[in-house]
Amino acid sequence: MAFINENYLKLPGSYLFSEIARRVNCFKQENPDAKIIRLGIGDVTRPLAPAVIDALHKAVDEMAKEETFRGYGPEQGYQFLIAKIIENDYAPRGIKIDEDEVFVSDGAKSDTGNFQEIFGLDNKIAVTDPVYPVYVDSNVMAGRTGDYLEHGYFEKMTYLPCTAQNNFIPELPKEKVDIIYLCFPNNPTGMTLSKEELKKWVDYARKNRAIILFDSAYEAFIREKDVPHSIYEVEGADEVAIEFRSFSKTAGFTGTRCAYTVVPKKVVAYTKNGEAYQLNSLWNRRQTTKFNGVPYIIQQAAAAVYTPEGQKQIKETIDYYMDNAKIIKQGLEDIGLTVFGGVNAPYIWLKTPDGVSSWEFFDIMLKEINVVGTPGSGFGPSGEGYFRLTAFGSRENTLEAVERFKNLKL
Repeated sequence: MAFINENYLKLPGSYLFSEIARRVNCFKQENPDAKIIRLGIGDVTRPLAPAVIDALHKAVDEMAKEETFRGYGPEQGYQFLIAKIIENDYAPRGIKIDEDEVFVSDGAKSDTGNFQEIFGLDNKIAVTDPVYPVYVDSNVMAGRTGDYLEHGYFEKMTYLPCTAQNNFIPELPKEKVDIIYLCFPNNPTGMTLSKEELKKWVDYARKNRAIILFDSAYEAFIREKDVPHSIYEVEGADEVAIEFRSFSKTAGFTGTRCAYTVVPKKVVAYTKNGEAYQLNSLWNRRQTTKFNGVPYIIQQAAAAVYTPEGQKQIKETIDYYMDNAKIIKQGLEDIGLTVFGGVNAPYIWLKTPDGVSSWEFFDIMLKEINVVGTPGSGFGPSGEGYFRLTAFGSRENTLEAVERFKNLKL
C-alpha cells in the first residue's frame, strides 16, 4: 500500500490562481461573446526585448554546431551570467557578492518554494499577511504547520498583519520565530520598506539567529530613491538573509524562465546540537541533486538583459508597465475608490466597497464589467476586503478597464 503525504490534505481547495481560472472559464462558457480583460495573474504581455531575442537566436545557432553545442551545464548557472548579475545588480550599490554565492534557477517561485527543504521541520515560520501563497503552502506541504483553521490561518505559523492601519508595514513578531518571509516591493500590496525599517528585521534576525527569506522579484520597479533595492544594502544582512530575484517581470521571462538566488556563505543554520552549517553549501547540495540547471540559450538571453541595448529596452518595458500602474491608480481614485501601491510596484491594492467581500467583488467585476482581478482574501485573512490588480496588461486593455470601472455599480 502506498501512502500519501497527508500534509497536502491540509491545504484548502485549489491554488488561488487555479480557482480564478476556473471561475473565469465557467463565465466564458456561459458568455462566449464577453471580452474579458485580465488584470489578475501577474503575467506580462510585452514581448521579449530585441537584445534578448538576438541573444536567443545566436545561442540556438551555437547549439546547432558540434564545436559550440552544450549539453549539461553547471547546476549553479553559467559563469558568464553570474558575473553580469554581480556586476550590474550588486556592485553599483556597494554590495560584495562572490560568484559561488549566486545560483541561477528557473524562477523565484520555484526557489522560494524549494528553499524550505533545507530547514528542519521544527522551525517556527513567520509570514506577512496578506502573503504570496507559495510561502505558506510549501511549508504546509512540508509539515511545519498544524491544521487550517476557520479564520484562514494555519496552526503553528506566525502571521504578521499588514493593513491600512499599519500602512501595510509588518511589525516584528511578538513570539520568537526562526524563518521570516519578506517580499518588498510587496506582492500583493505594492508597498515597500525603507532602509531603516528593513534594518529592524536584520537586527531581529541577527539577535535571534533567525533567517530572512527576502523575495526581491519586483525591485526593478522601484521609483523612489529612498527605497532599498536589495536587503544587502543593510549592514549585517549578508549574515542572515537569502535574496531571491527574477527575470520574469523585469525582462518578460515568465515563459522562458530564469531567476537567481543569492546565498551568502556567512549565513548559517544550526543542528540541534548547536553546530553551524552554511546554507550556501546545503543549497548547492540540494540543487545539484534535484536540478539540472537553466538551459544555456535562456542564460544567454538573460545575460543580454545587461547589455547597454538590453538595459535601455528593459527600462522602456518597465516604464510602460509603471505608466499602466499610474493610469489604474489615478482612474480608480477618480471614481472614489481607496487605492494603495502602484508607485514602486506593478500592483494596485484597492479597498473593496464597504460590506463587499473580496470574492464578491471578484464576481461583480467579472459579471458586470468583464474585468478579472485577484481577491485579496486569497493572499490571507488580512487581505479580506481588498483586491489586487496588475499593471501588466496592454495599454489598450488598461485604459479600457479603467473606463469600465466607471460603469461599476458600487
